[in-house]
Amino acid sequence: MQTNKVIEIKPVPVDQEQLQLAFAAFNEASEQLSGVYQELQHQVAQLTGELAIANGELHRQLIAKENLSQQLSLLLNALPGGVIALNGQECIEQVNPAAISILGEPLLGLAWHQVIQERLSSTVIINEWLTKQQESAEQRRIRIESSATDSTGRRILLVNDITEAYALQDQIRRNQRLTSMGEMAANLAHQLRTPLSTALLYANHLGSDALTPAERQKFATKTIERMHHLEHLINDMLRFVKGEITQLENVEISHLLAELRQVIEPQMTQHSLQLIVHDLSKTESLMTDRQALCGAMINLLENAMQASSPGDQIILKSDVENENIVLSVHDDGSGIDAALQERLFEPFFTTRSEGTGLGLAIVRGVIQSMEGSVQINSSPDTGTEFVIRLPRNRGD
Repeated sequence: MQTNKVIEIKPVPVDQEQLQLAFAAFNEASEQLSGVYQELQHQVAQLTGELAIANGELHRQLIAKENLSQQLSLLLNALPGGVIALNGQECIEQVNPAAISILGEPLLGLAWHQVIQERLSSTVIINEWLTKQQESAEQRRIRIESSATDSTGRRILLVNDITEAYALQDQIRRNQRLTSMGEMAANLAHQLRTPLSTALLYANHLGSDALTPAERQKFATKTIERMHHLEHLINDMLRFVKGEITQLENVEISHLLAELRQVIEPQMTQHSLQLIVHDLSKTESLMTDRQALCGAMINLLENAMQASSPGDQIILKSDVENENIVLSVHDDGSGIDAALQERLFEPFFTTRSEGTGLGLAIVRGVIQSMEGSVQINSSPDTGTEFVIRLPRNRGD
């Protein structure tokens, strides 16, 4: 039989000093934990306040973004031009009412190239299209501009209806053509008047019984020459209408003055005027449009005739001045008021009731096209002088 033994546990003697140290350490740790807890509470309160402020700011930003979104929506809806947003797959993901009005429905979700094939026709002008004729809408002309593609492949298309603007531009171009045609017709009539009058004067002489055969032949030859001159003028105007470039030729100044004398002197004689020619150009010549320059000089000589009285002299002069060839026409008329001198070159401005107001405008246009200039010297005591300066090296 087994006997149970009782084990006696003897109490361990307690070290009082160690116990005090343990309590002190415990108290110190408790105080540190209490401090950390209070610090955490303070941080939590601070973060809670900052979170409330951040939430308020986010709420305000959200409201501002909603307001901005509403304003953008109103703006897109009010825009007269169409706006189409394409995603990275070139499909329409957003449109405004103007785009629907221009291109028709539906648009959302469709591929852009499908819309082009089904609803648009290309024109000769890049980015401009014609809408295909539909039963409920008339054909429109539109212009489509594209923004740059962003990093995701999205882009924005701007669609503008330019039908009315295009029609207005076409009307403006038509009016400009009509204006040009009117000015051209007036120019032609003005250019033809003097050589035609000369030809008629020669033709009237041909009917005189007092003419000898040699004189009759002389007047017949001069009449034919003036008719050829008229033909050249008409051909030049036709070339101008067709856009042909005028052929330049070498024009000797002495020959030009002789031609002007032949054209204008018969009419001056008929009006009891004396033409005096001073040719100081020596052997100078110009590479220029002979007919245009001759026509401009005839206009100046005609003006001098109209400003002169019977018995007056008209001086046609050529000279060389530094790098310019100078042509001038002087009359002994009553002169031109200083306030009117510059306006004389304006188209359709005239001081005569029977004038067209194109003669001097044509002169300035012709001379400026030759890189020259026109100047007026006029006073009541000395009459009027028109001075043309043309560069000598024009044909080099």
